[in-house]
Parts: sequence; C-alpha cells; structure tokens
Amino acid sequence: MTPLFDGLAAFCRGRDSRQFSIEEATRDYLSRIEREDPELGAFLSTNSNAVNRARQLDNRMARNPAPSPFYGYPVAIKDNLHVAGLPTTCASRMLANFRPLENATVVERLLQSGAIVLGKTNMDEFAMGSSTENSAMGVTRNPWDLRRVPGGSSGGSAVAVAADLAPMALGSDTGGSIRQPAAFCGVLGLKPTYGRISRYGLVAFSSSLDQIGPFARRAEDALQMMLLLSGPDGRDMTVASRDPAEMERDFRADVRGKVIGLPEEFFGDGLDPDVRASLDRAREVLSGEGAVFRPIRLPSAQYGINVYYLIATSEAASNLSRYDGVRYGYRSLKSKNIRDMYTHTRQEGFGPEVKRRILLGTFALSAGYQDQYYRKAQQVQSLIREEFDRAFHEVDMIFAPTTPTPPFLFGEKVSDPLAMYLSDIYTISANLAGLPALSAPSWPTPSGLPVGVQLIGPAWSEGRLLRSAAILEEAVGIRRPSVGTTRGGEAA
Repeated sequence: MTPLFDGLAAFCRGRDSRQFSIEEATRDYLSRIEREDPELGAFLSTNSNAVNRARQLDNRMARNPAPSPFYGYPVAIKDNLHVAGLPTTCASRMLANFRPLENATVVERLLQSGAIVLGKTNMDEFAMGSSTENSAMGVTRNPWDLRRVPGGSSGGSAVAVAADLAPMALGSDTGGSIRQPAAFCGVLGLKPTYGRISRYGLVAFSSSLDQIGPFARRAEDALQMMLLLSGPDGRDMTVASRDPAEMERDFRADVRGKVIGLPEEFFGDGLDPDVRASLDRAREVLSGEGAVFRPIRLPSAQYGINVYYLIATSEAASNLSRYDGVRYGYRSLKSKNIRDMYTHTRQEGFGPEVKRRILLGTFALSAGYQDQYYRKAQQVQSLIREEFDRAFHEVDMIFAPTTPTPPFLFGEKVSDPLAMYLSDIYTISANLAGLPALSAPSWPTPSGLPVGVQLIGPAWSEGRLLRSAAILEEAVGIRRPSVGTTRGGEAA
C-alpha cells in the first residue's frame, strides 16, 4: 500500500492543498503500524493521543496556514528518548514501567514545530548491541528479509522508516547505532557532529560518544530535521553555538572538484565482495558529478574497536550505576536488605549484554587497571582524532563502507560477542573522533539485500555529506521492501 505522501516536501504540498488532512495522514500511519508491525516488531508503544493532536492541528490550520514544514508530520522516536506521558523503557526490564514527566529537547522541538509522535521504537537494551536482538521486549525483523536482523541499536527506528510505518524517525548513535541499521534497512541515517544537537532527555550510554540523529528516505528531509533540531538549549552544555544555516548552504553547493578520501584500512580483506561491488558503483556516480577520489591512510582506525569497547563500557558502567532499585525503575522483590536489593535488582533488571558491558567497564576502571586500559584507550582515541584532522587537510570528506557485510541472519552472531562487535568496525571511528557521518543507500546485493555507503566529514560538515547522499539517492532511487515476504523489494 502506497503512503499518502513520499517525503516532507510532498507532505507539505498535500497538507497545504487540502489533498489530505493531518488526521488522515496520522490515521494512515497508525493503521499501517497496527497491520504490519506485529510481524516486524519496530514499535514498543504507540501514542494514543496522536489522532486527537492531529485533529487539533487541522482545526488550527483552518484559520491559519501551517507555520512549519513539520506541522502535522508524523515521526517515530527511539525508546531511549523521553516523550512525556509515553513509556521510556530502553527495551529493558529495568525501565519497563517508567514514564518521564518531560520531553527530550529534540522531542520538544519537534512538538513545538507541530510534529506528531506516532510512538516509541524498539532497540537493543540501553542501546547496547548491533542487531536489536538484545531487546528485552522482543526482536525487530528486517523488512527486506524477515530472517535477518535490522541492525542496532536503533533497529526499530530504521525498520519504521524502511517499512513505511513512519516517514521519519529519530535514533541515537554511540558507535554506529544509526548508520549500521540504516545500511541494513536501506534508508538514510545521520550521526551529527558531537555537540550539534542537545542530548537532554536521552538516556545516557556513553556520554562522550552518544549523539542523536535522524532516519529518513530522502537527504533533503534529513537536512530539514537537522535544521530544526540543531543548536543550544541551555541544558546540554556540550552543544556548540553554530549557525544551522551553514548546513543548508553546503547542501546547495556543487560536489564538482571535491576531494574524497578512500581509507585503505576500510577496504581490506574483511569487506564482503557484494558490498565492495555496490560501493564501486556509488564511487562512479560521485566521480561522474566531478568529485575526485584519493587514497588516504588512517592507521590508528584499526584500533577503533578496542578503544571503543574500553571507553564506552567504562562510561556505561558509571552511567548505569543509577539503576539500583532505589529511586525509579525495577526493584527486586527478593530483597532482605539494601545490599540484596541492589544485587537482585541489577541481576534481574539487566539483560546479558548490558551486564557484560558493565563488567568490562568496571574492570577497566578498577584500581590498578585504569591507567593500563582506560587512559591508554583515551590516548589512542586522541591519535585517531589527529589522523582524521590531518586527512581533512587533504580531502573534503571520506568514503567508506558502513558495514562489512549485508544484514546477517538472526542468531548468527548473538552467541559470539566479538563477531557482533566487529559489525561496527567501520562506524566506530567517527564517534571516537566526534565527526559527522551518514549511511546512504547504495545498490543492493544480487540477492536483494541493502548496502550502505558511509560518508564521514570534518566537524560541522553535515550539509556537505547530505549533498553527496542526495546525488546517490537520485542514482539509486528510493527502494521499498515488500513487507510480509521473506525477501524482496522494488524501486519507487
């Protein structure tokens, strides 16, 4: 079933010309979720007030024109971002009944613009995973092949957009959690520069790495979302005062003459041949638009996985210490004293992957080991940043795979944590360096599975990356999966 509109611009035309009402658009997506999501598992909850809000917005529009492109636009929100009145579970037993009293800054800005929250999407528990198999609320399935994972941790948001259950969605990215599921589901996913968007109201995993970003079908839509969400809010002190309009200027600029780096370390033996072939086609498209490709070296990137899983787990161990059964969240009924309450609450409330990362982080920060592991990881992180800085003196952006393989089968890596961690091998470096990066759809494999192109830029270059993504979008086309089948899709 074709959606009422295809993208933000089409929504605005249909809304403003009264081709459809905001209420009709909202009901259309809610009915899609009700019909299709039992098979996919993208949503953990839906917004019972969405239709009433849509009706109110229609009534206001009868008197005044829409004040924003997002006025009445339906969006889905990853379930680690607070929406007042809706559950924020982080896909964990620990927060199964938690409802926040206020909105995350990004949600507040969406609501102020008139957007409608459709619901909250599934994820790996506390954003720790690469397949959405770690959710305590059930798995999410890839709409291109229901036997395969959608990626993670923002798998629900990626599937919601890929399967037309929402036109856009928000996710979070700590080591690839937007870009990897975007690649696996055949949509666009953007991780902004560290400090571009406020994280107030995002449940923290690794505070020095976490960022919030959009999933979309079209680069232009992602740009508009970035323009809306960017900038200080007085609550997240890491947010820089940058003029968001620079993104739009860069997006309208030509790529002719832009120099794009090809890091040798990202095109080694571990790259699937079908992914490599798809990326070769994408390179030809950008070359045809006048971009110039140049080999570069990022030698410290090979240590990215090691560094990430020391820094991220150390910060996670600290951030997740607040879930102790005292103030909010799950509390074990087996408690005889306060020590028992802490122990049983955390044993019963956290899943295996979260426990594994807490243990890793606690060990890395423990007496006698902090300098040997955590501080050394920070030193290598500085080397990674310096190498990217040097590279961007020679090139305007970097072209790389998003993932080493197409989406893998359920259960294929869940019992091998190291193999699962390696699925993020190409995405982690951008987080460690605090740089903007996106995954844009490339041509599918011969068996019809999605492939993503990763573009990494210097700080504050989101518009430049989205310009290149828009060029690829025009060449590849907007492809949609045939939901309800084990495999298959079609180009729009």
